[in-house]
Amino acid sequence: MQQTITRTEQIPFYRHYDIIVAGGGVAGVAAALAAAREGKKVLLIEKNCILGGLATIGHVNLFVPMCNGRGKQIIAGMAEELLRLSIRYGYDTIPEEWKSGEPSEPTGVRYITRFSPWIFALAMTDILSSTGVDILFDTIVTDVIMNGNICDGLLIQNKSGRSYCTASAYIDATGDADILYRAGVPTVQGKNYFTYYGFAATVDSCRKVAETGNFAFLNAGGVHGGRINLYGKNQPADVPLYTGTDGEGVSDYLVRNQLLMFENLKNEPLKSREILSIPIMPQFRTTRRIDGNLTLKESDAYRHFDDSVGAICDFDRRDYLYEIPYGTMVHDGFPNLITAGRSVSGEGYAWDILRVIPPAIVSGQAAGLAAVQSADSGIGLDKLPIEPLQRAMAKGGNQIHFDDALVPEGKQEAADTKADIGHI
Repeated sequence: MQQTITRTEQIPFYRHYDIIVAGGGVAGVAAALAAAREGKKVLLIEKNCILGGLATIGHVNLFVPMCNGRGKQIIAGMAEELLRLSIRYGYDTIPEEWKSGEPSEPTGVRYITRFSPWIFALAMTDILSSTGVDILFDTIVTDVIMNGNICDGLLIQNKSGRSYCTASAYIDATGDADILYRAGVPTVQGKNYFTYYGFAATVDSCRKVAETGNFAFLNAGGVHGGRINLYGKNQPADVPLYTGTDGEGVSDYLVRNQLLMFENLKNEPLKSREILSIPIMPQFRTTRRIDGNLTLKESDAYRHFDDSVGAICDFDRRDYLYEIPYGTMVHDGFPNLITAGRSVSGEGYAWDILRVIPPAIVSGQAAGLAAVQSADSGIGLDKLPIEPLQRAMAKGGNQIHFDDALVPEGKQEAADTKADIGHI
């Protein structure tokens, strides 16, 4: 049987934009919003039918802690704006101490909230549309048109067929570094555990909603396939670690997990529960990332970077402070490509620190503003001066460098106690 086919076709032009964002998770939304607010013509391409990615259709509906665990907010800017947007029209679980912003007194209670993923998705569509961002839903990027190391366009496909679109700068917010990989940018492959969980309501959870008037209690959880935690505890010996970047592997992950979830459901009382939703995308966290000019490591806690675009905190341990270097988002020699969100350059646990919702929004906001400055100046994203970008990020409400006064004396006081915030 023939192993390959050769096909020649004429592909129609779609549109030209100042900036194209591939991927409509929270990082892509932040990037598109930041660029559009600067007056740029922006296209956001999303393969699914709603925005949010893992934060919505992936069921990770949790803004992890945005504070140092002592009552000081670290992550702000657009992350704060989108957190407040996520709960403006739905439920929240913000602790009382943080309801009105940073507490006036120190507290060990962390700034964290769950939100309605579906309402948040609608709110993101609303804010992007009202800002002038064009959204192409149900559209995939099938390939990248390269001229040497310059990206000249993206091939896209949807119900209209195949076409191509062009821009001055491209932001890869796919979460899997799909654009970068196809463009020839050096990338690093990750591995993922056997984790799969859905939303479910029970008679008891419905009763609690009725008693409290709060739909935050509707999801009782408990509907699972694989139940491996963030650190790989209980990963089955006969189940592979998934890359998340090959078709057969993704299908194997989904089939195994859905069959396991179904088997678990069979053992429960039939009328005691109902599934509200199962994941509409694989719940992979670390699939593929850029091999950036700089790679953040766990040991970089308390380190200042000259090219920092924002201070962030550890979601699972109080006191641990980091910064996101711009070098984690670009690779030298690729002047009109940048990444944000889950595919920025982090190693080991630092990759986990960078990929969760608030830091992903920080890198998304930075990518959007960097793309604007690159388009305006003609300077490649890989050579962009950092000071103007830092000023723009600070103007947008971000702390560029963490306050050294928040670093524990001798770094001895940082608590290793886990926050117990569930699947992230």
